Amino acid sequence: MNDSHIGPPLRTVSPEPHLTFRTIHGYRRAVRIAGEGPPIVLLHGIGDNSLTWTEVMEDLSTSYTVIAPDMLGHGRSDKPRADYSISAYANGLRDLLTVLGYDRVTVIGHSLGGGVATQFCYQFPEMVERLVLVGAGGVSKEVHPVLRFATAPMISSGLRVLQLPGATRALAAVGSSLAQRVAVSPVGRSTAAHDAIDIVRVMHGFADNTGYLAFLRTLRAAVDWRGQVITMLDRCYLYEQLPVQIIWGDCDAVIPVSHAHLVHSAIPGSQLEIFPGAGHFPYRDDHERFIEVVRKFVDSTDAPIFDPARRRELLASGSGEEHVTGTPGEIRAAVAVMEDTERSAT
Repeated sequence: MNDSHIGPPLRTVSPEPHLTFRTIHGYRRAVRIAGEGPPIVLLHGIGDNSLTWTEVMEDLSTSYTVIAPDMLGHGRSDKPRADYSISAYANGLRDLLTVLGYDRVTVIGHSLGGGVATQFCYQFPEMVERLVLVGAGGVSKEVHPVLRFATAPMISSGLRVLQLPGATRALAAVGSSLAQRVAVSPVGRSTAAHDAIDIVRVMHGFADNTGYLAFLRTLRAAVDWRGQVITMLDRCYLYEQLPVQIIWGDCDAVIPVSHAHLVHSAIPGSQLEIFPGAGHFPYRDDHERFIEVVRKFVDSTDAPIFDPARRRELLASGSGEEHVTGTPGEIRAAVAVMEDTERSAT
């Protein structure tokens, strides 16, 4: 393991995932890198870490350089009292890629990572070649009630029980029991069981008080008791030249599949793949199909040339609503989100 905090950009990578660290603005950031070829960044969800992409990295690293960071407040990265907004995460990704020496990348974001990925595209369009959204956050209000309730002070304080001795072992036993007792689905696993197992795995991080506090700050920056407070839809028209692939499980209990159709309607020319029987982690529920879709998308699309003049024109005169496509119902639904007076744009 290379624990270097300073030094030249890391550009030599190995076929196997390699954990390294870089200190940026005084905070140590962990990142796993594997393979050689065009760079692809993998962004994990809230409370998760880069290990969630292990199987994806193994497959994609045969053709691409795969970069999977632990976002600040997650995994092996530092967990300071800091800004955990979506914009801050996008800034952090820019700085990390700059230190590592990557100028342009394809970005794949899951859940929270999907929201960070779209914000990264918005803030730094010149650095993005393609965008893949996987069960992405930041579309509309709907989100699992557990996440809404977890923003409440009394409920969030109750999560501290996971810091008691033996709590994480009990969680592991619950996950193992679910894996054994729930029937297997057509895609190879029970969707309900698999999502529950992954959620249990994520909650292991709450045993560390700094990880628990970072989780709450991240959650409260994007969700309140009414649901998600951020939407990307009013800015999706800016991605008109960017290749975008949307992947969602039709049994996603965390962020409903209806959000996939909203994003597809709002992003001109985007591609949509719905995985039947998959939940919030489609890259784990139907791994082979996920890899096939990503490879096909990356290999069949060309990275756009960033045009500042066109960007200026769109910002000056564009409105997300006039670029929405789809069925009348899909158009009405997307426009309704954009017109919601309580929304908070990214």
